[in-house]
Amino acid sequence: MTQQIHSSVGAETMSIEHRMPRQVPLALIKPGWLLAALLVSLFASGCASVPPEYRDPRDPWQPYNRAMFKFNTDFDNAFIKPTARAYQKVMPEPVNRSVTNFFDNFADLTSAVNNLLQFKLLRTGSDIGRVLVNSTVGVLGFFDVATNMGIPSYKEDFGQTLGYWGFVDGPYFVIPIVGPSTVRDTFGFAGDIVIDPFYSLDKDEIYWGFIGLRVIDERAGRLAAGDIFGEAAIDRYSFVRDAYLQNRATGDYPRDDVMDGKDWDLDVVD
Repeated sequence: MTQQIHSSVGAETMSIEHRMPRQVPLALIKPGWLLAALLVSLFASGCASVPPEYRDPRDPWQPYNRAMFKFNTDFDNAFIKPTARAYQKVMPEPVNRSVTNFFDNFADLTSAVNNLLQFKLLRTGSDIGRVLVNSTVGVLGFFDVATNMGIPSYKEDFGQTLGYWGFVDGPYFVIPIVGPSTVRDTFGFAGDIVIDPFYSLDKDEIYWGFIGLRVIDERAGRLAAGDIFGEAAIDRYSFVRDAYLQNRATGDYPRDDVMDGKDWDLDVVD
């Protein structure tokens, strides 16, 4: 029975989790918070034991991670999810889609930087092309003209960049408020904050206004998948952890990748 439930919703849930693996966008968390979160995890990892049936070598800090997962879930149910539902009800679908496109346009800019750091020049050019097209013809990114033109979006992040340069994943780690991660992706998360265009905004009122809208817009886009996930998952924590780690494994691009006809790395060209 469990296997049938998981198989019936797996494709839809996994695809959306791959696109938006975190609970809130990266710019919500300031870098200083990340160090504090890591220290908390190291302290909490020894505070409780895990039953043998739940132990996973990828997840040695499971007592802390489960506690933080519950906190994040409760926080989402109490604050973010209700606001996202209200936002979805009052916001017309065309406007909702335009707001999503606007933030995706900035994500393409961040992706371009990460592709450049990985020496993936074709992907860098594609991301920059998307930003130029959508920022001009697409009116500041409110319309996704680039996709209609066949320009692909890669959405690379700094965690993948660190993986490209040989940094291993490290243990699974749940970031407060943000959600599932690994040690490497946590440091990558901090790197993405620095290169995120919104991070350079000087006025806090404008910064938090954009970030709040970004959070709610992303959460609204995952409401349907979240409802299916809530009904399907027996152990919600394990389901999210396994989905995240699987999707991150398929999204990493190590330095020894061979050319696939769509991209190339400088280190494979003699």
